[in-house]
Amino acid sequence: QVQVVESGGGLVQAGGSLRLSCAASGSISSINAMGWYRQAPEKQRELVALITRIGSTNYADSVKGRFTISRGNAKNTVYLQMNSLKPEDAAVYYCKVLTFRGDYWGQGTQVSVSS
Repeated sequence: QVQVVESGGGLVQAGGSLRLSCAASGSISSINAMGWYRQAPEKQRELVALITRIGSTNYADSVKGRFTISRGNAKNTVYLQMNSLKPEDAAVYYCKVLTFRGDYWGQGTQVSVSS
């Protein structure tokens, strides 16, 4: 089992920055990748950014050049640095931990962007 906890959401003006954090605990030795997803009202949950066990990254086209995903030294923590935020970035952001035994989600953290 893996427990996932996100933090760092909030309200920011358009053009501002936020940094999200995600910490995984439990069977962290089986982590294959960690990623951030987001879901806006009445929209499907979508991938924002992903980082694999070996450090490869993948980004949604809409956030490339603005968002950066990174890991902590312990490899069970992942961050999402969000710069130049736009109103369309507003959503609940979820951390997902992908392991060899299954995938685990955090409870989500709200990101709001005022225009």
